[in-house]
Amino acid sequence: MSIHGILGEQTTDYPTQYAPEILYPIARSMGREAISEQAEKLSIGMDWWHAFEMSWLNKQGISQVAMARFSIAATSTFIVESKSLKLYLNSINFTEFASWDEVEALLTKDLSACVQGEVQVELFDLNNKASELLISQPTGVCIDNALVDSTDKVALTHDPDATLLKSKPLKSNAAVSNNSSEPYAFYSNLLRSNCPVTNQPDWGTLAVEISSDIAIDEASMLRYILSFRQHNGFHEQCVEQIFADLSEVYQPSQLMVRAWYTRRGGIDINPCRVSDISLLPKPSRLIRQ
Repeated sequence: MSIHGILGEQTTDYPTQYAPEILYPIARSMGREAISEQAEKLSIGMDWWHAFEMSWLNKQGISQVAMARFSIAATSTFIVESKSLKLYLNSINFTEFASWDEVEALLTKDLSACVQGEVQVELFDLNNKASELLISQPTGVCIDNALVDSTDKVALTHDPDATLLKSKPLKSNAAVSNNSSEPYAFYSNLLRSNCPVTNQPDWGTLAVEISSDIAIDEASMLRYILSFRQHNGFHEQCVEQIFADLSEVYQPSQLMVRAWYTRRGGIDINPCRVSDISLLPKPSRLIRQ
């Protein structure tokens, strides 16, 4: 073992020249076909990626730094593997550009080609536009303490268990009834899953807005969210799994499911799926990002 421990035994070659070919696409259909027969319902929404290690050179050879947001439509054929995106962004660190617009145009072209769909790129100046990336707070009720009165131990499962959504409510925690015209909003900071490529843990905050005539029990919902803890799935697939399960169990008239995942490799990923495009919220960042 090296002096750097296990991490030091695995090396990665970081490109120092522009390398768009390093971007690695993953078909969305792979996850959707396993989740639901109605895969088209999972394509309404957006994936927002934030990159905090953006850098390139101006024509004087001076390093430029910025933050970036990549907005990828859920209708795209592919997602991009996150480490390949990190390596791609590193590949432009020593590439000269005449302007920020030129950088945005190149990123838009390469990412759109990779995912075979529309990608919007925004660069944020640390001095002038950083206020557009200020920290916000999820709306609704936090359900992280919904099991505080339960005596049952929560089991570790390898795959999400949608049957938990139908479990018997706690006597001291009455189910929350919804009026279909008034969405019920809640969130949890306890979402966890594993990267299917590296098996590294992914932590996130999950938020849901739902309108349903079927009562929702917060304790049962929390048990369901915790069932993802050992599940191997990309961020986008986990959100789509939750969207599909809630759609199946609650038959909602309106549904929005979104997640803010914590940063890894200077990049965070924030998928959002909605039952109607009019329900799509604005992109935002949370405290752990």
